[in-house]
Amino acid sequence: MNTNIITCPNCNTQFEPTAALEQSIKESMRKEFNGRWEEEVKKREEQYKQREILLLQQKQEAEKVAHNRTLELQRDFELQRKKIEEDAHRQAAVTTQADFEHKLKLLEETNKANADKLKEARDREMDFLKKMEALQAREAELEVATQRKLMEERTRLSEQIRKEEDEKSKVRDADHQMRLKELEKQLDDQRKLAEEMRRKAEQGSMQLQGEVQELALEALLKHTFPFDIISEVGKGVKGADCIQTVRNNYGQECGKIIYESKRTKDFSPEWIEKLKADSRMLGADVAVIVTQAMPKDMPNFGQKDGVWICNFTEAKALIHVLRDLVVQVHSAHTSHDNKGDKMALLYNYLISAEFAGQWDAIREAFMSMKMSLIKERDQMERIWKSREKQLEKVLLSATHIRGSIDGIAGMESIDLNLLPEDRYTLD
Repeated sequence: MNTNIITCPNCNTQFEPTAALEQSIKESMRKEFNGRWEEEVKKREEQYKQREILLLQQKQEAEKVAHNRTLELQRDFELQRKKIEEDAHRQAAVTTQADFEHKLKLLEETNKANADKLKEARDREMDFLKKMEALQAREAELEVATQRKLMEERTRLSEQIRKEEDEKSKVRDADHQMRLKELEKQLDDQRKLAEEMRRKAEQGSMQLQGEVQELALEALLKHTFPFDIISEVGKGVKGADCIQTVRNNYGQECGKIIYESKRTKDFSPEWIEKLKADSRMLGADVAVIVTQAMPKDMPNFGQKDGVWICNFTEAKALIHVLRDLVVQVHSAHTSHDNKGDKMALLYNYLISAEFAGQWDAIREAFMSMKMSLIKERDQMERIWKSREKQLEKVLLSATHIRGSIDGIAGMESIDLNLLPEDRYTLD
């Protein structure tokens, strides 16, 4: 069957349309369809708008009903609250009135009992005052009688003591005179003995006096400088009285100091020349004269013609200074001696296996100590961190308990603060 044949609806005539007719029919059908579609769309849009307006009106009515219901509930709540408050006030007023009447009754009974006790206390006080007055009068009478007896006894004792003192005074005067004579005789004997001893002491040997100071100087040097060599010069031997060989901290001899000890009333300039000659003969670096009598132009210690002069009290300080100078001069000379050889020895030592081994041992010990310290620090930090977590758990549990008690009884009833000022976090 040919689908392109069209039948006329009026006369039932069938004919085959051409391409132009076909296009025209299609165009008219398209317009008709588009027109119906637009009408349908407009109709549907109009229905949607009406439905939206209806829904909006329903929503507004629902909100209005809900608002009215809320207002009614609020009014009912206010009425119930006012009613409860009025009942509570009424009940409190009744309870307060009853308590007030009960307390008033108790106060009246207490006041009555206190009034009775006060009256009884006043009566007792009156009796006590009467007894005190009688007792004071009795004490006054006893005091007068006692004072009278004491005056009489004091007078009698004074007379007896005066007589005894007079007798003792006479005996003491006699004993005092005898003892005074004995003391005068003893004093006179002691004076004569002291004069004899002073005369013998002045006539003593000048050599003995000098030996005493010489021995004291040697003892001072040995005690102050135990590592130095203190040589004693015998009697009759030509030279100084004492020689000190100075040593440094390594036991090396640094030089010599010679001493001449003098204990006379006058200073002799010949001592200086003699000690200088002894110094040249012994090869000493420093010469010192320890004398009791200083030169007239030297009130204190000092150097004169190349020789140091001081008294015994100044010797210790001066020797310290001179000894340090000798050690320093020796160190300066030693540092310049064989300087090139020492540098070579030092270089050889620095590049030797001995120095490398010793330095490796120092490095290993240092690294071992450092690693041990790092391990200890890490361990302590782990322990501190663990304890910090435990403390945080404790504080958190305490905070929960504190919140529960606060909700039940209020924090004013009990203090549960583990940290001051409510600090519940660790710094």
